[in-house]
Amino acid sequence: MNPVAKPSNPNPSVSKNAAVKDWSWPFWYLVPIYPYNQKRTIRIEVVKDWIWTFEQVQGIFYVVVPIRMTVIRLEKGGLLVYAPVAPTPECIRLMQELVAQYGEVKYIILPTISGLEHKVSVGPFARYFPIAQIFVAPNQWSFPVNLPLSWLGFPKERTQILPFDSSKTPFFDEFDYAILGPIDLRLGQFGEVAFFHRRSQTLLVTDLVISLPEKPPAVLALDPYPLLFHAKDKASDAIQDNESDRIKGWQRICLFALYFQASSLEVPHWLAVWQDSREAADHSLKAYFGLFPLKWKKDWQQTFDTLRGGGRLLVAPILQQLILNRQPQETLNWANKIATWDFSRLISCHFDAPVTVKPEEFRQAFSFLEKSCPASQRLPVKDLATLQKIDQFLYRWKITPPPKH
Repeated sequence: MNPVAKPSNPNPSVSKNAAVKDWSWPFWYLVPIYPYNQKRTIRIEVVKDWIWTFEQVQGIFYVVVPIRMTVIRLEKGGLLVYAPVAPTPECIRLMQELVAQYGEVKYIILPTISGLEHKVSVGPFARYFPIAQIFVAPNQWSFPVNLPLSWLGFPKERTQILPFDSSKTPFFDEFDYAILGPIDLRLGQFGEVAFFHRRSQTLLVTDLVISLPEKPPAVLALDPYPLLFHAKDKASDAIQDNESDRIKGWQRICLFALYFQASSLEVPHWLAVWQDSREAADHSLKAYFGLFPLKWKKDWQQTFDTLRGGGRLLVAPILQQLILNRQPQETLNWANKIATWDFSRLISCHFDAPVTVKPEEFRQAFSFLEKSCPASQRLPVKDLATLQKIDQFLYRWKITPPPKH
């Protein structure tokens, strides 16, 4: 892989304000999450002259993870873009370098119906590539009011719904895809489209399947503060930038992002949090005024290792407990179809990518939906406890439909 990263100030003659403008994302308020209006981008060449990923960062309370789009060169010239990221000046410049060499962006794919962090970028991204056709997953919706896509910034004359029959698309000679959903959640719907690039044997997914790297992805090194913040054990710990703390912070971020509250994490009483904050080394806004409402038990590392499973493919615990169990058979049918494709590489929009994988390993990630799934393949019940409580609350109060077995 060949990352192209922009340091904070690559040229001493370029002002800091110019660099900040290069990372500017003016529509951050539509999904107001970290790093808000400043999004840096790295481009990674996955398959030489054929596939690239563009990575940025997103998160809440410094629980930051990569968000990734994939660009694939078409055999007849031009590019296909899967799940666009924020089109900052830096991102578009990196894209235009590919356009100059391989041809115009011909197709832009929105592969999800519920991922706001993906949907919000499509309209602004498409404006930079005026000949591109936009294909979106079926059953799009918006909250709190369900608005037409054109009202959400999608170019009306260039936007169309992905047909369930992939052979009816202009790129079928190079790609196949499978649509999951919609899964009815009452408050909204969940759906995702996985794309298969035949030439490179690459499977593209959005949120459904992930792999956790042991070390933080390269894009997080552009601003390691969130990693170092979560490496602290208590409020009074000073921030120290070293590889060990970066890894420690990343692994705790993974537990926080995927479990909310794993068994190895305690949340102290707010009175204790406030008292501890008085001993903090930094009381700035950046450090949340010294507040650190987290307390990790000694076995947190084991909890991460169990979740990671050596880097295996994994369906995020949140999706396991709150979404896919609403339509388990439909989800398994979708996974079975994908497992018939001859892929050897997987690129997800989050966490690690690319991942070397076999179709049967992809299918195994969904075995948690089956009664015959061995206990060794299931996540620990103690770590799922918080998500199970949320699940029970939601369907007890008829906010969501009950899970199916």
